[in-house]
Amino acid sequence: MSLSYWPSPSSSSSASFRCLPMEKPTNPFLSPRFVPIRFKPTLQIPNFSLKSKNRRPTISCCSNNNSVVAETRTTSYERPPGAKRGRRYSKQYPGQKEGITEEMRFVAMKLRNVKGKKVEADSSDEEEGEEEDDGNGGGSSGSVDEDGDGGGGVGQTWKPTMKGFVKYLVDSKHVFDFVERIVDESDDVSYTYFRRTGLERSKGLSKDLEWFRQQDTVIPPPSNPGVAYVKYLEGLVEKSPPLFLSHFYNIYFSHIAGGQVIAKQVSERLLQGRELEFYKWEGNVEELFKGVREKLNMLGKHWGRDEKNRCLCETRKSLHHMGQIVRLIIL
Repeated sequence: MSLSYWPSPSSSSSASFRCLPMEKPTNPFLSPRFVPIRFKPTLQIPNFSLKSKNRRPTISCCSNNNSVVAETRTTSYERPPGAKRGRRYSKQYPGQKEGITEEMRFVAMKLRNVKGKKVEADSSDEEEGEEEDDGNGGGSSGSVDEDGDGGGGVGQTWKPTMKGFVKYLVDSKHVFDFVERIVDESDDVSYTYFRRTGLERSKGLSKDLEWFRQQDTVIPPPSNPGVAYVKYLEGLVEKSPPLFLSHFYNIYFSHIAGGQVIAKQVSERLLQGRELEFYKWEGNVEELFKGVREKLNMLGKHWGRDEKNRCLCETRKSLHHMGQIVRLIIL
């Protein structure tokens, strides 16, 4: 039995109590002095904290389990005020460190690979002459790429004709006349760097065609390869000087690198050893071309990467067009 003190109803003093007997309750919850206390058990949930309980759960869609996985832990990083963003370095293009002309040279050299095999110089001369990898920053004339199998050697299968060679000279003059006139007459500052370089070919071609005319050789008008190339260049003159200059550069290098072998073969087979003005330069041609290369590299430093990439694409087109003109020799 337990005792419970309860105030007596007859006593007015709060200090007077009387003792009343009370039976021990069988159910503790029925006791008048029982105060229920709720205990909240601690749940062990992975990746759960009080800070994240009100966050919207994220659903992982890449889980191997079919059940939805709720991820409540999120990580965020805030850059401190004034902190600099890390720089990302893109992969450099072949020859990028040396300049745009070296990048174009790598593109031209890549075009020498026919069907995954390296085309040697002596197997590509029937189209363009030997392509010298002398670091001048240029490339081939592009005719090997058109050939498909690289062809045979110059002394075996390359058979130039007088009619075809005259067509080649006429179309070449049509192209050189255009690019040299644009450079001389244009108001664009970029073109002024390439005036009077010593590489000009128009006057020499005029003398050669006059000599053929005196030999009673019919001089035809420019044919489709030369006309098509000039028409294409006309669209680049005002549209983008860098793209036009990439053609300007590759046109001269194609003639310098491949033209020497062409001149030698044609002179021996058709002209009884006569040397044409088209293949003569006043001074050292390598030094003259070096000056052009350095000027173009200087301008290329101010071009964006996208513009340089377009110049590399135009290099392929230039080599293609020049290759079509060289093909006229054997037609």
